Amino acid sequence: MSNPLLPLIAEPEQLEAILGDRRLVVLHITKPERYAEFHVPGAIFLEGARFVRVEKPLAGLLPRENDLQGVLEDIGISPDSHVVAYDDEGGGWASRLLWTLECIGHRDFSLLNGGLLAWVNEGFPVSREPAHPGSGHYPVSYRPEPVANADYILSRLGDSDFLTLDARTPEEYSGAKKLAARGGHIPGAKLLNWLDTMDRMRNLRLRPEAELRAMLEARGVTPDKEVVCYCQSHHRSSHTFIMLRSLGYPRIKGYPGAWSEWGNREDTPVETGLVE
Repeated sequence: MSNPLLPLIAEPEQLEAILGDRRLVVLHITKPERYAEFHVPGAIFLEGARFVRVEKPLAGLLPRENDLQGVLEDIGISPDSHVVAYDDEGGGWASRLLWTLECIGHRDFSLLNGGLLAWVNEGFPVSREPAHPGSGHYPVSYRPEPVANADYILSRLGDSDFLTLDARTPEEYSGAKKLAARGGHIPGAKLLNWLDTMDRMRNLRLRPEAELRAMLEARGVTPDKEVVCYCQSHHRSSHTFIMLRSLGYPRIKGYPGAWSEWGNREDTPVETGLVE
């Protein structure tokens, strides 16, 4: 039975109130020099490269199960841990880690809203002392539900209850900026640049729920549809996945590999240009 310590989107004051809880594992996912400069007290340093796999030209693949198990156990995570992740870029790396936990059925996790920017700018306590993880034990096995691959997307294109949501920039979406053999987007995909979901006036927190829902509904992204989130490598779109999950969307998937796979295959259809 899941018994979370915090909501999926956790505010700094909520995290501060439970620092030191035995079930809590706080992960700081930035460059080492930023961690050395300051971090949430007790936070464990984690490099993003440890929980993504690259097989060029493909990027952002899920790690192999035994590799992920080793990472989780090294940083002290067990199935009963409540994991809070943050970074210094608005939540991309943190969300990618949380989506990966979703893929193995881990239930208790949170995104620190605004991440390190909100924590530091708003005067919450920081530490410069490296934290040492406890011991973890985690047998890892992936679930299929949170994951979409190219063949699955191809099988669902055109279905009335299916939609792909592109978290990249308009230039990438249109094909003007090409980061694979082909530029453009998955046919019918709706564009929602992940940066547009952040509130720069509130230290890169997610925008208020009403604003997010209006942005999604304007694009036809409604809870009755199955939504597959993608970007170039399912980094930015992991943030989109966590946002949709926080809004209660019942059927959402992430596409690891994303455009680095789709745009480099020869058998996948591509659209270019901006679509109204």
